[in-house]
Amino acid sequence: MTSDVVVLPTDAGRQSDVRADETALADRVESTLRDNAPALLGYLLRRTERDDAPDVLSEVFVTVWRRRDALPEDALRARMWLFGVARRTLANHRRSRTRATALTDRLRQALAASLAETHDAESPGSESAERAREVRDAVGELPPRQRELVALVHWDGFSLTEAAEILGVRASTARSHYARARDRLARELDAT
Repeated sequence: MTSDVVVLPTDAGRQSDVRADETALADRVESTLRDNAPALLGYLLRRTERDDAPDVLSEVFVTVWRRRDALPEDALRARMWLFGVARRTLANHRRSRTRATALTDRLRQALAASLAETHDAESPGSESAERAREVRDAVGELPPRQRELVALVHWDGFSLTEAAEILGVRASTARSHYARARDRLARELDAT
């Protein structure tokens, strides 16, 4: 009996070539970014707020790394490509900033409208408006943890257990804080 040894081709040679290509590409990307980072930062500083420029630059770096296969081999073309990525990243940043500002403005308007409705409902001379002010003032005088606990339970609608979890304390601790806050509020409100 003879046994024939079958030799199957391996991918080891191809795998090492791929790893070498990936390493070379990573080195080229790193070198290109290192060489152009000061110029890119200057470009961004001239086009956005000083505090935002480093963040935008880091986004550019992430995008370049993700799209590293598209990095041109020619140094000048690679530099031009980097500036194109920076321009598009900056445009995205501006759009995001504009959306955030618009959202903030809408929230301010909604809050102002809500406060105006509340103020109208509580006419200045009414007994309920005066009592509401007294309660708000008394709650405002509580120690911070008790004040937050009362606000979470009564104004935000959470149970005492849920409020304890939000504050990161045990439920038993929240119950004792709440009991002290309730006693203090009762004394202060009875005095007025």
